[in-house]
Amino acid sequence: MSSDPLAPLVDLPGVADAAEQARDALGRAHRHRANLRGWPVTAAEAALRAARASSVLDGGTPQLDEHTASDPVFAGALRVSQALEGGETTLVGVWRRAPLQALAKLHMLAAADLVGEQELARPRADPEVAARLDLMARMVTGGSRVPGPILSGVAHGELLALAAFGSADGVVARAVSRLVTIATGLDPHGLGVPEVFWMRRAAEYREAATGFASGTESGLTQWLLLHCRALQAGAREAVSIAEAKDSAKGSS
Repeated sequence: MSSDPLAPLVDLPGVADAAEQARDALGRAHRHRANLRGWPVTAAEAALRAARASSVLDGGTPQLDEHTASDPVFAGALRVSQALEGGETTLVGVWRRAPLQALAKLHMLAAADLVGEQELARPRADPEVAARLDLMARMVTGGSRVPGPILSGVAHGELLALAAFGSADGVVARAVSRLVTIATGLDPHGLGVPEVFWMRRAAEYREAATGFASGTESGLTQWLLLHCRALQAGAREAVSIAEAKDSAKGSS
């Protein structure tokens, strides 16, 4: 029996192939010529798109206009995205050493305009929540050797299922998914934008998240396949951002 509790997920139907396809797609995005040296510019655009899409999934405004800045959900999602922008940030380092500390920081950024100060960065006082967060922390700090797409999907799904803070949980869960892709080297510069895929398929996203929370084989499979599809779509979004940058540079 494997000592890695997540290892059986790799054997779920289609999951290993989907994870490999996600890895290949993100690798191609990073090798785009606009991203070889100009990735800070494309990463900034990716962060903005990620924030908008993630906030919409949590009830934020779908429009980017002069009123957007006053939307507390979008403002929180943008702070979160900016904290992760560019990949190897201080928060990524904290995540590798102390993921629960990084998780608290993410909630503080995401929910600052939504709840009182006394509710920030404090998971619900529930023994099950504490135990599952601790297990997740162990998994992302070396307790599991599953591929990055699967590890990020598990962390994402677990945080959605737990709703550990009771506010901004979706924004935080998607940010953690992003953190895992950066920290594992799957998407080291944070160029992918899977959040757009999830936003455009919100009903499917929520249904799959419910399936993950059920813990059934079919539910876990559905969630992980959707998660990997989103990473692939996010890589295509990254390529489109890079190509737009190339085009703008060529016409200037």
